[in-house]
Amino acid sequence: MQSTSPFRHEHVYLGANHDRNTRRTLWVVVLTAVMMVAEIAAGYLTGSMALLADGFHMATHTGALAIAAGAYVFARRHAHDQRFSFGTGKVGDLAGFASALVLAVIAIGIGGESLWRLASPSPVEFGEAIVIAVIGLMVNIASALLLMEGHHHDHAHHDAHAHHAHHTDHSDHGHGKDHPPHHHAHARDNNLRSAYLHVVADALTSVLAIAALLAGLYLGWTWLDPAMGVVGAVVIARWSYSLLRASATVLLDVTDEQVATRIRQALADEPVQIDDLHVWRIGPTARAAIVSLSGPAEQEETPLRQKLAALEQLQHLSLEYRRLPA
Repeated sequence: MQSTSPFRHEHVYLGANHDRNTRRTLWVVVLTAVMMVAEIAAGYLTGSMALLADGFHMATHTGALAIAAGAYVFARRHAHDQRFSFGTGKVGDLAGFASALVLAVIAIGIGGESLWRLASPSPVEFGEAIVIAVIGLMVNIASALLLMEGHHHDHAHHDAHAHHAHHTDHSDHGHGKDHPPHHHAHARDNNLRSAYLHVVADALTSVLAIAALLAGLYLGWTWLDPAMGVVGAVVIARWSYSLLRASATVLLDVTDEQVATRIRQALADEPVQIDDLHVWRIGPTARAAIVSLSGPAEQEETPLRQKLAALEQLQHLSLEYRRLPA
């Protein structure tokens, strides 16, 4: 059951384009599912193993894309649920990690099958396979166009929903002023990135397959088809590793060194010492920080809070100040 936080602030750290990305991802799921069902049905009706194989291959992408869409829906539905201490901004990273694992499995499957066919060549129905690959490529291009704008847009805009700072000093609570962020280096939605990579990976395999099949049909280079499969598997594996690393970094609360450096720089001219500092990501463009300081008893804490509250991307701040004896 969804519950509402009793506090007067909320921890909503969804991306600025969360709802638009949800709609686009759902459309891609529908397109991919329709193509999958059509290929499997046609494979059974015509007895084509090529159609059946490609249909079941597309089923893995459909499942991964459904995970991405489901993550968007879940994050929005539970955005105000107080059970999630820092909101649901990291649900997309969890989905991205799962999708990266699926990509890795696909890469292993394609690579293994391609190596097997290199060692034991089998006859290929070039004409039929080319038609399948072209149709699949058109569906992938349409899907990529749906996701492309959001994929690049999220690299250039910050979280419109995460525009408050929550400051604590022991039992004292207060709010910082709203501040429009300007730095865009970390505005990455790993969930959208995972959906985009699945579509691009499928498009890559289609392009490589078309090139290899045309070479086999007109030049007799039957070996090129499985060779291209190996190339595609290596590229997809690299994408999978990149996505696994990026999403795992968020899930493990790895320190955001850029924001941590800005915190140190902001306090460099103050007569205080940083005793403990934690900075981690809680949404596509939102960061949380716990800052423990010590310094002279006459030091006012308000200026320290104001300096940190003005930092870009820092949307949830816990500040502790320990006064040293004179």
